Amino acid sequence: MANRLAHATSPYLLQHADNPVDWWPWEPAAFEEARRRDVPVFLSVGYSACHWCHVMAHESFEDDGTAAYMNEHFVNVKVDREERPDVDAVYMEAVQAATGQGGWPMSVFMTPDGEPFYFGTYFPPASRHGMPSFRQVLEGVEGAWSGRRAEVGEVAGRITRDLAAQQLDHGVGGLPGEQELAQALLGLTREYDPVSGWLGAGDTRFPPSMVIEFLLRHHARTKSEGALEMAEGICDAMARSSLYDQLGGGFHRYVLRQRAGGPLVPHFEKMLYDNALLCRVYAHLWRATGSDLARRVALETADFLVRELRTAEGGFASALDADSDTPEGGHAEGAFYVWTPARLREVLGDEGGARAAELFGVTEEGTFEEGASVLQLPGAEADPELRARLLAAREERPRPGRDDKVVAAWNGLAIAALAEVGAYFDRPDLVERATEAADLLVRLHMDFSAGGLRMHRTSKDGRAGANAGVLEDYANVAEGFLSLAAVSGEGTWLEFAGFLLDMVIDRFRVEGGAFFDTAHDAEPLIRRPQDPTDGAAPSGWSAAAGALLSYAAHTGSDAHRTAAEGGLGVVKALGPRAPRFIGWGLAVAEALLDGPREVAVVGEPGDPHRGELHRAALLSTAPGAVVAVGEADGEEFPLLRNRPLVNGSSAAYVCRAFVCDAPTTEASELVRKLTN
Repeated sequence: MANRLAHATSPYLLQHADNPVDWWPWEPAAFEEARRRDVPVFLSVGYSACHWCHVMAHESFEDDGTAAYMNEHFVNVKVDREERPDVDAVYMEAVQAATGQGGWPMSVFMTPDGEPFYFGTYFPPASRHGMPSFRQVLEGVEGAWSGRRAEVGEVAGRITRDLAAQQLDHGVGGLPGEQELAQALLGLTREYDPVSGWLGAGDTRFPPSMVIEFLLRHHARTKSEGALEMAEGICDAMARSSLYDQLGGGFHRYVLRQRAGGPLVPHFEKMLYDNALLCRVYAHLWRATGSDLARRVALETADFLVRELRTAEGGFASALDADSDTPEGGHAEGAFYVWTPARLREVLGDEGGARAAELFGVTEEGTFEEGASVLQLPGAEADPELRARLLAAREERPRPGRDDKVVAAWNGLAIAALAEVGAYFDRPDLVERATEAADLLVRLHMDFSAGGLRMHRTSKDGRAGANAGVLEDYANVAEGFLSLAAVSGEGTWLEFAGFLLDMVIDRFRVEGGAFFDTAHDAEPLIRRPQDPTDGAAPSGWSAAAGALLSYAAHTGSDAHRTAAEGGLGVVKALGPRAPRFIGWGLAVAEALLDGPREVAVVGEPGDPHRGELHRAALLSTAPGAVVAVGEADGEEFPLLRNRPLVNGSSAAYVCRAFVCDAPTTEASELVRKLTN
């Protein structure tokens, strides 16, 4: 019998709908039931592409005996962290504080009032390596609840008070300036390995998308060769490693070294946010350097997004699983992506197989598991025909599962990437895909029916989810709309961005400039989540500051500029000390120091001369520059007003704070103005 998750919009929750565990979604009724029965709540948080979430589900949640014990002694709540990042953030903070580490699946035991008292991540079905079994944990918690209730309550209360006391106030302290950004660059230089091209130490490497954006903007503003060399080195290392899918394009979640001195191998899940960010970063690297590798990776990643993540409704799905079925009938991590010399020969013949093995680093002993290798490209570029034949053969394998949930924030990132890549490389089809995704967000996720704009965080199969949008949803969707407005010349997208950013100021910002991740009228949790640090994607805080700054540059709005500047106090505080964890904030600070510059391109629609000026403006590396294009004295964008043609010709105006230099009619002169 299906449990209460059967009607969820989350693919992750639906994966658990037929478990023998009597799961509840996160809702008040679950906690009311725990009070009625006088039992603790077990909270399990994960996401659909999470490998160890699947492992724990198979080992424990699908086991009838374990499920029966859970149902008897607990109210069991299952949460998709991608639908409820607020719930995930609050309890992950507690897990990390108590255990020194975090991860998914996250396992938390709490009182019926939501106060946590015991934590963990993955628990095995039998004790091993000093880790208790999940059944032992369940029995230990139940025993403490039954026999030491006062002690449990004291622990839960203390943890909750400690969490509630950790409110940040980095909105004050002034704006980041030259000194803080130079110190951030120095800190990154110390962490950069010029031999390997990777940033940071340790055996696990995540793609530092937002740090690369900062490095590119810093080079554009200061002409620092060191910043550009780091950006190029990191991008080259990622694109040639197993982090990048050498056949189908797109990036895996991260790479790790499984054994000392061994090769880096990926964790194979592919996330929308990673690929949207990296697609844009490689396009910006090409814009700065003309790198053929950067161009190829940007286009291949854009094509991957459209080919494998686009949904029937025009949005973009959240992720592809790490695991898939094997030809032998099993199910394994990375099965879709790995190769052996024998499989290469089957597709390409003896000579072609040997050549491919040498190009892609496929060995008899293997670089991954059971003699299989993950493709890399350490040397010369691979023959496009060879790659196409291998990709066609791979398409016949069982595909990884796909999380079809559309997350507003991550679709905003994808819209920005596809709009810009489409404009840079003359791919109007990519701009069209970005526009269709934006249309979906307006139609399905932006709700104007409740007396003011409210965002739905997710949708699936054309149906909006019940969960409210968080700060990153409002901010990243606004960022996507602003990029689309610059590329398309349609002022409607600027207007929609304004609606979203007005809500950011009204519902997420507090006096002093700080932001919270949830709105002031959101469901109350034991702590209102607030995190300014950039992780796998820009924090809502950094994303809000960036979008507010761009919108202010477009419109001249002092209120939005003031809100952006207030949010950047955190960059002054954290940038010099932890630059890897505030990369997008540093990139926004670079835009602030540069102006950002405002470019108005005026001319008749269809005029090739206007098109040349528009393209030159879009290809500018000036940090955070905003671009408006339309007819002279046009009403679509505030930047176009009172901007006439010059001697009857299309013209471009370069401004800061709506104060403009003399207009130019030459694309080369526009490039010079924007490069100074």
